[in-house]
Amino acid sequence: MKQKIVEESIKLFEIKGFSETSIQDIVDALGVTKGTFYYYFDSKEQLLMDIQLMYIDELLIKQQQILADPSKDCKTKVFENVQLLIKQIKTHGRKAKIFFRELINLNQDHYVIIKNKRSQFRLNLQKIIEMGIERGEFRADLRADLVTFAILGMCNWSYNWFNPDGPVSEDELIQTYLEILLNGINDKML
Repeated sequence: MKQKIVEESIKLFEIKGFSETSIQDIVDALGVTKGTFYYYFDSKEQLLMDIQLMYIDELLIKQQQILADPSKDCKTKVFENVQLLIKQIKTHGRKAKIFFRELINLNQDHYVIIKNKRSQFRLNLQKIIEMGIERGEFRADLRADLVTFAILGMCNWSYNWFNPDGPVSEDELIQTYLEILLNGINDKML
């Protein structure tokens, strides 16, 4: 039942937004009582925190697996981070939208926890870029922090427009992003 509450809440939060969705809306959609909701969650905000944690913790675990493989070069690790973020759209697109859009609705303590986890994901990616610069895989004249923000900006914004069942496949989007990131869009050097 807890998972059903989470899944239904994600649907409602995506459509109506967190603030406009009431606990009554959630239980009505499931045909249960408020008591059922409160058995699993102390508040709607705790439910939102659980959704946030599920999303970012899964990303961090998968990212750690990418980072831990010493046989992969930095370009491969960047590719796999981009792939991780884009492939999540098909399986976790709604949760991702809630993750990015509804962060502001967490209380201060919860906000700090999620913000720190998001920062950890970013810093892990930045370490890959820095290592790639040190190893000569990436250009040394670009700031690793700005490159990292560019990658995350491209990938994270995709949740707002990319439809994995549409005319562009996940793989095509990933390849396009990587081509832009690694080779640019100009066919002549500046």
